[in-house]
Amino acid sequence: MPIEPLLQSTVPVPEAIARVLEEAGIELVFGMPGGRTGPIFGALYAHRDSVRAVLVREEGLAAVMADVYARLTGRPGVAMGQSAFLLTNAGMGIVEAYLAGSPVVLLSDLSDGAPYSHHAPYQAGTGDYGTWDARNTIAGYTRQVFVAHEPAQAVQDTQLAIKHALSGPRGPVAVLYHSNALAAEVGPDTAPRLYSTAAYLPTAGVAAAFRDIEAAAQRLRSASRPVIVAGNGVRIGKAQQQLRQLAERLDAPVATTASGKGVFAETHPLALGVFGNFGLEAANAVVADADVVLAVGTKLGPTDTANENPSLLDPLRQCMIQVDIEPRNASWTFPAEHALVGDAAATLSTLLATLGPRESRNGHTSRVAEAHRRYGSFDVTESTSHETPILPQRLIHELQNALPEDAIVTCDAGKNRLFMLHHFRTKGSMEYLQPAAVGGMGYAIPAAMAARLVHPNRKAVAVCGDGGFGIAMNGLLTAIEERIPIVVVVFDNGMLGWVRHGQGERPIASKFADFDYAAIARAMGCYAIRVTDPSALPNALAEALAADVPAVVDVVTSERVTFRDVTSPLVAGRPMATPSRT
Repeated sequence: MPIEPLLQSTVPVPEAIARVLEEAGIELVFGMPGGRTGPIFGALYAHRDSVRAVLVREEGLAAVMADVYARLTGRPGVAMGQSAFLLTNAGMGIVEAYLAGSPVVLLSDLSDGAPYSHHAPYQAGTGDYGTWDARNTIAGYTRQVFVAHEPAQAVQDTQLAIKHALSGPRGPVAVLYHSNALAAEVGPDTAPRLYSTAAYLPTAGVAAAFRDIEAAAQRLRSASRPVIVAGNGVRIGKAQQQLRQLAERLDAPVATTASGKGVFAETHPLALGVFGNFGLEAANAVVADADVVLAVGTKLGPTDTANENPSLLDPLRQCMIQVDIEPRNASWTFPAEHALVGDAAATLSTLLATLGPRESRNGHTSRVAEAHRRYGSFDVTESTSHETPILPQRLIHELQNALPEDAIVTCDAGKNRLFMLHHFRTKGSMEYLQPAAVGGMGYAIPAAMAARLVHPNRKAVAVCGDGGFGIAMNGLLTAIEERIPIVVVVFDNGMLGWVRHGQGERPIASKFADFDYAAIARAMGCYAIRVTDPSALPNALAEALAADVPAVVDVVTSERVTFRDVTSPLVAGRPMATPSRT
């Protein structure tokens, strides 16, 4: 790669930072101008043909949008704003990106008020006596924090933040600018020298060691009942195509973790759906019966493994093969006989080449179909129920029918997410995104907005409960202002369902008043409809999907069903249920 200088003439530091973002291929910056970040927003004005600044109404939306931009593009999602608010209000989205491994760059300031920082000026986050400490506040949930005090350092730290966010185990990285750095200029003779951003961008991912891949391939060839378990790392590593090719080469059923849902179309003949605590019994049964388990891009945490129930996964009776870019994740919760440390896409590609031509197998597609038939996966009796208030299963069934195969579905936290995990069946090239890393409410609406900005020709549908809608409905203001025609489907049961049903006979602080969320959305300028009759769902969803403005479908849903209805019996240590043949 030829090395070139970043600048040919002297420019203000904010302009140099804008050029770095442009050179890194970052097309969207989410946030709210404030503090010392105002000049960086101002510099983006001259670059708005290549880098679009998206104004949000609250910084928490910016972090979620940056997280989703990163998941869908593989490039860093950028959230920018004043430190006292970006680093606090955006906490849920930043923690989600940190735990999920999303490459996010946070651009903020110290609000230092120099030269009076040591006298505790208003809003200052320098960590001096009488101020708050911005660096230590954000350090606990980012991969790295850069504090830039000098002009050239501010530019290089921005480049290094992009590099660190994309390197190894990906995640959020923060840059905090001191006012002295942003108020200066830089040029071709600045020390240290400034070079083009391309040199800071990581090259293609590196596969695991070939000898390790070869040993794993040999074990997979000899397997009689192989199963693949895929996590969010497949999405982050852009390895969906290699995953599908490997599954078909091995004729191996594929289960996903909750956070990995969507990386393998659940209409594929080898798809088992989600396994684990809230997964399908068919998926759990086939995974439990496997002799070789290939885990790709997943830490195999307790919420994926029925609290490490050996009836589901057991390294004493199953050969575990684990692919992860982070050495510490391999053989973490379960010892792996074969730990393949490397980039998911590169490692799976090498594994495919090592396996050679497809071999004759024992009809695992029929094994998958039989498991789904036995255990009644996805659609159930309640999926066509005319009961009112509307059952979640019926709503999901109608949503499934209404969505095109290339739709992007974003989910929120709470009981609605559990029912979607269990009953919604991804299809075609559909993307499915959710906050399964930290599980924060208010994720679905900003996630859908970011998805629609990345893919303007695909439908983006946010699925949330009334609790999550209440947290993030200000995102609809941004959707209207930025002309992002998302669809929001609200599971409106008037409560924090997971919380309230967990409280038993002593409910407290978990019930909502009866709000007409459709009327609220209409007042904002959205297309909106409230649905109380299940027969009205098809038309309501069709009209919302056809609207050229943000749309809300507020569906009054039943309190009768609970999270226990989609909780695996393995979580409580009970044996698998007797297969149903209905």
